[in-house]
Amino acid sequence: MKLIPRNSVFLLWSALLIAMTSCEKESLTEETSTNEKLESVETLFSNEIKSNSAYYQLPPLEGNFSKKELQKIVEEELSNFKKGTISDKNTPPMWVGKNNSKKVYVHYMPWFQSRSYDGYWGQHWTMANKNPNVTDEDGRRDIASHYYPLIGPYSSRDPYLQEYHFLLMKLAGIDGVIFDWYGSRNENDYGLIREATETFMEELNYIDLDFAIMYEDRVADNSFQNTSKGEVELLQEDMNLLNESYFVKENYIRVQDKPAFFVFGPNYLMEESTWSTALENLSLKSNISFLSLWGSTEKLPNVIDGEFIWISPGYLDDMEGYYNYSPNLDYTVGSAYPGYDNFYTEGGWNWGSDYFTIAPSKETFRETLFLNHHEDSEFVQLITWNDFGEGTMIEPTLEFGFDYLIEIQDYTKVHSNLKDLELAAHLYLARQLYRDNQEVMSLLDQSYKYFKKLNVKRVKSILIAIDRLYQ
Repeated sequence: MKLIPRNSVFLLWSALLIAMTSCEKESLTEETSTNEKLESVETLFSNEIKSNSAYYQLPPLEGNFSKKELQKIVEEELSNFKKGTISDKNTPPMWVGKNNSKKVYVHYMPWFQSRSYDGYWGQHWTMANKNPNVTDEDGRRDIASHYYPLIGPYSSRDPYLQEYHFLLMKLAGIDGVIFDWYGSRNENDYGLIREATETFMEELNYIDLDFAIMYEDRVADNSFQNTSKGEVELLQEDMNLLNESYFVKENYIRVQDKPAFFVFGPNYLMEESTWSTALENLSLKSNISFLSLWGSTEKLPNVIDGEFIWISPGYLDDMEGYYNYSPNLDYTVGSAYPGYDNFYTEGGWNWGSDYFTIAPSKETFRETLFLNHHEDSEFVQLITWNDFGEGTMIEPTLEFGFDYLIEIQDYTKVHSNLKDLELAAHLYLARQLYRDNQEVMSLLDQSYKYFKKLNVKRVKSILIAIDRLYQ
């Protein structure tokens, strides 16, 4: 449950967060009026896709194929699917020819639910007053954001959504994902976020992306108010789960050969003894790289190993000032973002968090991204992939299309291009439109494997065959 904004201003940060905490909200229950016409379960996916922007905005796939040629493609790929000719075992990691050695990771929110997949719209699409069941004259759903996902609102747990997002990341030259994570307990929607995060693990490994966890330290503080357990014990529960189930993964992000443990703060667990005791009890103090929000080292000088930069109203001046005057850390994590334009007030989450706005633009994203190229940062954290509530998303939207991913491609110097990104969106749309057609889904499974091999020509021909033969 996202109850506080992610912007950071050195001196205002703690006071702002404390003020916001008093405004916590429980998960919303979706209410549907009796006169509201809802689609049947069988048509939810199809109608949801046909009402979103990508279905109409993406350029059509073009190719000079006869019907006989397309039928042959279908026959060949159905045969290949049955034989397992292109299997997971003999498909190597997806190689995109990245020529910039600096690692690029993206901050990711795994907290969305959709009616077509989960049976209800989650609060990050609704906030307090939005109803995605309502659509405007252009088919856009009423969601809690100033911006609209190109594929429409979605569920984080949908495996085909994960396939789409991760394909885009690989094609842009992104090396991994930093998941926003709310602990091990089933309070508020923390359990849903944890479970959704864990559904990503297999797909991340399959497509050769690394990952790490960004821990929200307020979750232990929230739990402390509702249990007899102490803060150290609660922190240990969360850290123990991370240590046993996450840090051990081969594709977990490591800094100086130790698992990177990000903390968005600390802003609540402020006693150094709390962290030291919990980490020492789990033998983690010297076995992780503890990365905190910028300007936090003085809070826990004997625990924190490095810091990461976040969004602030001072924009490039704040970033450059931090690089010039930051404490002597073992490592610093740079950042890049397109802007900051939150929806909290309009969405009925009124906690005074919109005291500044940075209008999202590809120019802003380019400036923050390329600033990191010249600075001594360990790697770059892109802020964010999909925080629609705060307007920091870089995933394709109706407003910006694929602009941000093209900027990343320019930075990472990969071999892929806009057409490849659009093809990934076509694959996702086909997954949703033909979700109940097993034959087409088999063809799309083949397409995904070809995509991983960067045989985009074959992917395109299969998608054209599906489009023209299965209408």
